[in-house]
Amino acid sequence: MTDNRIEALDFARGVALVAMTIFHFGFDLELLGVKDAGYVAQPHWKYFARGIASSFLFLTGFSLYLAHGKTIRWRGWKFRMLKIVVAASVITLATYFATPEQYIFFGILHAIAFASIAGLLFMRVPWPLIVAIAIGVFAMRYYGRTELLNAPYWFWTGLSAANPNSSDYVPVFPWFSAPLLGIAFAKLSEQMNWLEMFSRPKLEQTPSRVLKYLGRNSLVYYLLHQPIMIGILLAILWLSGAF
Repeated sequence: MTDNRIEALDFARGVALVAMTIFHFGFDLELLGVKDAGYVAQPHWKYFARGIASSFLFLTGFSLYLAHGKTIRWRGWKFRMLKIVVAASVITLATYFATPEQYIFFGILHAIAFASIAGLLFMRVPWPLIVAIAIGVFAMRYYGRTELLNAPYWFWTGLSAANPNSSDYVPVFPWFSAPLLGIAFAKLSEQMNWLEMFSRPKLEQTPSRVLKYLGRNSLVYYLLHQPIMIGILLAILWLSGAF
């Protein structure tokens, strides 16, 4: 296990952040009425969003094992958890007041927080068993849903028969499967000595450096990109006379 940052991971997070920004741009166009209602509900947007969320969660699991696979570093883990929980709470409060009809109560940050806690249980589990459990977690969303869990306080599970209305809904089932696969791949990579290979690319070109910088500051970027982008779009619409 290495204590050094793997630049390829920061780069991958940066790519995911750019993809997320593209999706949110489409979402904002619909939110502001530039595009018709249902614009980002089209299949290509929907699967694009799912791929983005999956990549973030996979990288969460991978990074969790790199940081705590041998020994759980409680101090660093607690500090990171505090930042994620605070950020998730900010998102919930902001969206509750901005868009109460579809506020975010269990979105990507909430899912990352859950994965960062539950994932610790799998640090010593063999990777083939983790893969099997991940498949089970994914399948439960489609074969384990029940009306017994239809109360809103169970919506975080993803097993309610009813679908809640939220602009970012990433419940435990099936999404916890992605960080589990990230943990499994990290364990496999360690066994196969692939981690050194991931560390080799230096990615020094300017676009790569920008993406790595974004990846290293992903939480700050996540919190700020939407207010900034919506503000810019509102300014453009106002200057153009659309508002």
